[in-house]
Amino acid sequence: MKVVVIQGPNINLLGMREPHIYGPMRMEDIHENMRTFASQNDIELEFFQSNLEGEIVDRIQECIGNTNAIVINPAAYTHTSIAIRDALLACGIPAIETHISNPARREEFRHASMVAAACHGTIAGFGPFSYHLALIAAIQIANEVKAIEEAQTQAQHA
Repeated sequence: MKVVVIQGPNINLLGMREPHIYGPMRMEDIHENMRTFASQNDIELEFFQSNLEGEIVDRIQECIGNTNAIVINPAAYTHTSIAIRDALLACGIPAIETHISNPARREEFRHASMVAAACHGTIAGFGPFSYHLALIAAIQIANEVKAIEEAQTQAQHA
């Protein structure tokens, strides 16, 4: 099983960016924790980070046909990007939106997510552990999708 983790703008600055909100952990540390869990569960992980909306859209589209699930932290694009939302809907790959902080507890403009409706769910507010929870959710949903597809294939051949 392959899961692609997509990180939006400024996530590359974790550890130094507003540590009172995001904590001291760096993006690389979060990824390493995810790699450890993935290796213990036979999951292939791929990581991508960009500050550019179009590059994030391109990476989502590149997942078609070779990825079982996406974990995405669109960061600031959460609240503005119809393009990322449309890419997630178009690719049809199970996606989990995640955030380190809880947007509902922050400024009002952060309360609305443009991408949430294109995702199976959102995990937010658990600090870096949000990524671990999102990975577990992505694996579970991808396994459910696979089981449904296998059952439909068996039913067609019966």
